[in-house]
Amino acid sequence: MKLKPLDDRVVIEIKEELEEKNVGGIIIPDTAKEKPQIGEIIAVGPGKINDEGKIIPVSVKVGDKILYGKYGGTEVDIEDKKYLIISSSDILAIIK
Repeated sequence: MKLKPLDDRVVIEIKEELEEKNVGGIIIPDTAKEKPQIGEIIAVGPGKINDEGKIIPVSVKVGDKILYGKYGGTEVDIEDKKYLIISSSDILAIIK
């Protein structure tokens, strides 16, 4: 993939959830489901520049599985995969 985020942004591969059924066997359509909030870091920007001109590095690295905020970022489709570009401040936790 040739996508390089700028500043403190990261590119996340969105992990699709499996098809869900409730107890009665009714399949819930994609339009009624909430977006997944778990993804894997694919690319990391260099970091944010502070007032003194120093770069503050991003605290995640490529390969980290993360939990991110529900409404942040911009979704893009590249080569039939869904990616999300978000600011590092929208990352809530690293999943270990």
